[in-house]
Amino acid sequence: MKNVKNRLPDPCVDYRKFRFSKLNTPEYRHLWFLLLWPIYWLRYPFIEALNTPERCFPISCALDDRIPFCEFFLIPYGLWMVCMLATAAYTLVYDVESFRKYSKFLIVAFSISTVTYLIWPTCQNLRPEAFERDNLFTRIVGYMYAVDTNTNVCPSEHVIGSLAFLIAAIHTKSLRTPGKMTVIAILSVVISLSTVFLKQHSFVDVMAALPVCAAAYLIVYVWRPHGSRS
Repeated sequence: MKNVKNRLPDPCVDYRKFRFSKLNTPEYRHLWFLLLWPIYWLRYPFIEALNTPERCFPISCALDDRIPFCEFFLIPYGLWMVCMLATAAYTLVYDVESFRKYSKFLIVAFSISTVTYLIWPTCQNLRPEAFERDNLFTRIVGYMYAVDTNTNVCPSEHVIGSLAFLIAAIHTKSLRTPGKMTVIAILSVVISLSTVFLKQHSFVDVMAALPVCAAAYLIVYVWRPHGSRS
């Protein structure tokens, strides 16, 4: 435990002193970004209720037919939210500026995807009608298909989130080591690929996430308002 502790940077904020009365102070104002997570989840029922399959445009491409279904990609697919929350928790404690930018990136990117879903409802019809194998993974995937509709797919928010935590790591000094970056980059790529191998997304949805992330990156990490010092 001592060795692990020594590898971690010192916390940049002492949250033990936090009180709700201090929420609007410069030291703790960034905690408002935590509202992103419940808002992000609460919008799903609204969008799915609005965009019924009948209203949605089916997304597919020739490459989708060449990508086989593989239930074992359920493992990286399930790590998506773990990685996103772990990035938020780590930067919240050890790099507040990186936490702010990570949160802003998600706000911008998810806002773009949400507006896209509302303006241009999409769906995919790639899921297999029956699984070739019967095992724990296919049973879980079957349950996931039952509770997760095949609508609102383009751009893929799984890919957006995967690139978000990779970009946040690149801009977090304590994570910018060859070993850590290799692991994070592999996770980001494999999680993105899992969406097409589980037939949750078309390859088109994956590619559509790239310009969304590029726009969010330029706005959050590159663009500087006139007169800004940072």
